[in-house]
Amino acid sequence: MLGRTVARQGLGLISARFVRGFGAAVIAVAALVAAANAGPAKASDPVPAQQVAQSR
Repeated sequence: MLGRTVARQGLGLISARFVRGFGAAVIAVAALVAAANAGPAKASDPVPAQQVAQSR
């Protein structure tokens, strides 16, 4: 087939489109895991929270 490239892998022939899609999925999962592990910055000197009286 003209216009199709094929990457040679250890287990056989895998189309370049599949390799690119799989690579993009791996990068997306890595980005999601990195974003999930990035928590908010912690204060260097924690101050106790003050209670505020609500008036109605």
